[in-house]
Amino acid sequence: MHFTTEDLLNVTFASEPLPLVELAMALVACQRTDEQAVFGRWRGRTARELPGSRVRPLLDLLRPDGDNPQFVEPYERTLEEGLSAVRGAGPRLTAEELGRTAARAPGSASWLRALWGQDREAWDQLDGAIRAAYEVLVAPHWPRIRQSFQADVAWRARLLAAHGIKACLASTHPRAGWTGSAFEVGVRPDYEVRLAGRGLVLMPSPFWTGRPLLAEGPEGPSGAYLLMYPALTPLPLIGAGPAEGALDALLGRTRAAVLQLLVQQRTTSELARDLDISLPSVSEHTRTLRAAGLITTRRDGKAVLHSATGLGVDLLHSGG
Repeated sequence: MHFTTEDLLNVTFASEPLPLVELAMALVACQRTDEQAVFGRWRGRTARELPGSRVRPLLDLLRPDGDNPQFVEPYERTLEEGLSAVRGAGPRLTAEELGRTAARAPGSASWLRALWGQDREAWDQLDGAIRAAYEVLVAPHWPRIRQSFQADVAWRARLLAAHGIKACLASTHPRAGWTGSAFEVGVRPDYEVRLAGRGLVLMPSPFWTGRPLLAEGPEGPSGAYLLMYPALTPLPLIGAGPAEGALDALLGRTRAAVLQLLVQQRTTSELARDLDISLPSVSEHTRTLRAAGLITTRRDGKAVLHSATGLGVDLLHSGG
């Protein structure tokens, strides 16, 4: 993603999470298999709670890689506004989009062809699927979704102020970095975008676990692009009650405890023992903290040693 000087001066954060965008990300997260230590139990519970037959049409549209038809995740602030926007997009759907979506769908393409053909029953079916999934995945958890979103934006704004836009964007993924004024993520699929002065809006999601996703922003081709990336604290790590402190709100209690312990160097096994959690869970937490620039990791023979960075120590001092 190539930035001009004007683009670098026009990077902003989204003001709030959006219900149907988060619903799409939640349905994607249900189908993914990564980060099992964090999302495994959540996925199992979700599979039991979702009304499978009603939600099935959404799974034809929303696939695990997140590269999905944008019409089903509109940038609206309420469920009803979002449903209206989804319906309104129907006449603008193209045959090319149908072919691409049908090729990726796990089920029969007949329902998708009916949807693209403006069949009323198909659109009613989609409306019902969105409502049913929203009631399970988003509505009961909206305060936690907002908490994760707000904590990430607060943290990344601080990072931006202290270390600049390059550090802010590089922390969105372990394989993200910069070559000159080009932001790069070393994960397939490969594509290249020139922002050409349009700017960029950053939006964290507590459900998304993959590479940063680039899409047209709320203003369409005339406005800024939108970059969605995994929030520092995924939804399963956000407690149901209020966090005990600012650091817990940002990182989640266990991840905050990992960072606090790493003021002194520790191995993965020592962290697992001290926190009474599994080795895979420790690895998930340290990977995310490392991607955010809060800890470093190095090998010493068979041992893997972790320690807090200066940025991590600064965060502990400011948010503990």
